[in-house]
Amino acid sequence: MTSVYDFSARAIDGADVSLDRWRGQALLIVNTASKCGFTGQYAGLERLHRTFADQPFEVLGFPCNQFGQQEPGRAAEIAAFCATSFDVTFPLFDKVEVNGAHSHPLYAWLTSQQRGRGLLGLRRIRWNFTKFLTDREGRVVRRYSPETEPEAIKADIEKLL
Repeated sequence: MTSVYDFSARAIDGADVSLDRWRGQALLIVNTASKCGFTGQYAGLERLHRTFADQPFEVLGFPCNQFGQQEPGRAAEIAAFCATSFDVTFPLFDKVEVNGAHSHPLYAWLTSQQRGRGLLGLRRIRWNFTKFLTDREGRVVRRYSPETEPEAIKADIEKLL
């Protein structure tokens, strides 16, 4: 059986990182963008990261430029923006695609595990700041729309810890 821990991704600094590094932790995986109407959610994601810093939990941010070209910068620019604008300290990764033929394998798996809510229940991600919560065994337990503020996920995270 595949779990989130079976995947790897390139960190924002260019290093290849195995998600197995977070084995045994619940994860909140988010596709992010610096020039989006939801960009302010970086602050809420960072609050979750700090709130649960001593717990088996981590936020992982995956910048994506597939929606309205809202993440046009290079990795160093994205990292600098997140650090200076929102004091982000949770792990960030290099830009990925989350839909289509070039979708990152992690996102292909995440969307196969949990469809979006709504009338159509689509697999594809419809916008930036879609969030996936995995349990401590690496299984996807919930998908949240971009409109879901990070604070609204806090109780679900607590149940997993």
